[in-house]
Amino acid sequence: MHQNKHVLFSLLFLIFFGLNVNSQEKVTHPKNEFRGVWIATVVNIDWPKTSADNTDKEKADYLEILDAYKKLNFNAVIVQIRSVGDAFYPSELAPWSRFSTGKEGQAPAPYYDTLAWMIDEAHARGFEFHAWMNPYRATFDLNKQQLSPAHDVFKHPEWMIEYGGKIYYDPALPEVQSHLTAVVKEVVDKYDIDAIHFDDYFYPYTVPGKQFNDSASYKKYGNGLSLPDWRRSNVSNFVHTISTTIKASKPWVQFGISPFGVWRNKSVDPKGSETQSTSNYDDLYADPVLWMDQKWIDYILPQLYWSMNNPRASYSKLVKWWSENSNNTAIYIGHASYKIRADSDKSWNYMNEIPNQVDYARSFKNVSGSAYFSAKLFINKNFDVVRHLQENQYKYPALPPAVPNLKRIVIDIPAVDEFAKDSTKYSFVIKSPLNTKVRYMVVYGSDHISKININDATQIVDKIMVCENQGTFSFSIPAEKMNLYKACAVTFIDYFANESVPTIIDLNKTFKIYTPAQPDENR
Repeated sequence: MHQNKHVLFSLLFLIFFGLNVNSQEKVTHPKNEFRGVWIATVVNIDWPKTSADNTDKEKADYLEILDAYKKLNFNAVIVQIRSVGDAFYPSELAPWSRFSTGKEGQAPAPYYDTLAWMIDEAHARGFEFHAWMNPYRATFDLNKQQLSPAHDVFKHPEWMIEYGGKIYYDPALPEVQSHLTAVVKEVVDKYDIDAIHFDDYFYPYTVPGKQFNDSASYKKYGNGLSLPDWRRSNVSNFVHTISTTIKASKPWVQFGISPFGVWRNKSVDPKGSETQSTSNYDDLYADPVLWMDQKWIDYILPQLYWSMNNPRASYSKLVKWWSENSNNTAIYIGHASYKIRADSDKSWNYMNEIPNQVDYARSFKNVSGSAYFSAKLFINKNFDVVRHLQENQYKYPALPPAVPNLKRIVIDIPAVDEFAKDSTKYSFVIKSPLNTKVRYMVVYGSDHISKININDATQIVDKIMVCENQGTFSFSIPAEKMNLYKACAVTFIDYFANESVPTIIDLNKTFKIYTPAQPDENR
């Protein structure tokens, strides 16, 4: 009789709460949504605030960013760890960044592995950590005196092309592609990142009256292609190589790219968008539609840095275009928080511009999140926009969705070894699963067992990073949080961002645990 009740509860749970997990459109508070923020380090845009900051201040300022965005219920940070041939980590392939230590090639003092520490602190707060790298940009200006002797500009001048007041790696050279692949592989192999992230800088943006002088490379490697097709081929070959390199090392590490917001204009291609703008395909020699078609990237995050009704490039038209033209990848939208009250387009003077953009993007089923450039714009400024997002669009937590190529069934279900509570905390000990590499556990709460719904964002109590110790995961949650509930559920989140079936606990009856039946992955 008891077992029959158990099976009945399991079936009801899965029927009522398991059918709409992928629904996104018309959801006021989506349970699965990517919410990211770019933390730019180049020329100290966001962090460190100055290159002269000491280690303690540098750390405190980074934690301020994390805590501010945690309060806003964000769940991912996109941190720039290589911007101009440098590194925010110890590397044999690039010098320490001067934006970190004040002098390129000089390590932090007192020493710490900046990247390892940043990842640990992000994970401790439930954030995914996306390691943002600019592969092709070698310098931010032409002042070589501030570069380390270990910089590639000095080690391999034959790789470099000067253009528009900066120096770039020549994307056509096999040696450059091999070197930049090794740079990415070093980070993937050494660090516990969730993703490698490239932004929109491939071939450089056009500078009027200047030519990107890759004629020698084109003569040597052009192979009969037109110059534009050859350049696009160079970029696409590199993207493909990076994709296969990442997956060969750590299959769960995502590869995401945030391209410029326009693929092509309809005036030159009927498949393009109704825009009058610079474009990826024709100006930056990048073809994100091809990368999606070939499944070389896990997510795409186009930078739609225009207002809803901009006449030359409308946010609303571009969200629709990317929604209709993306495939095989997750699609998130990049928002221009840097334009709030700071742009010639007066639409950015209105507090509701970004909230309206978020609501509009959510109306498209396959658009599953947003990211904001950049971090400093929501910290101690733009208070009205932050407050509105906090009370409306981001009122409740959300979990980043598993990207399409990494979706799978988590076959393990949390097994509770111990559950105890006192006046200060509720403590859980969970058996380590046999088949799942677990990144986090998520706790949900409700006022009755029958009302537990893990697809309801309002029921998320906490997302906890776990570390295995003698075959178990141990964690606790403050009693002030848990006292609100009579029942809770716990789930595993694996390294691919997939979530397990829950185990449900009656908080009034210690160890009265309900485990819903495992769904059949062959259906």
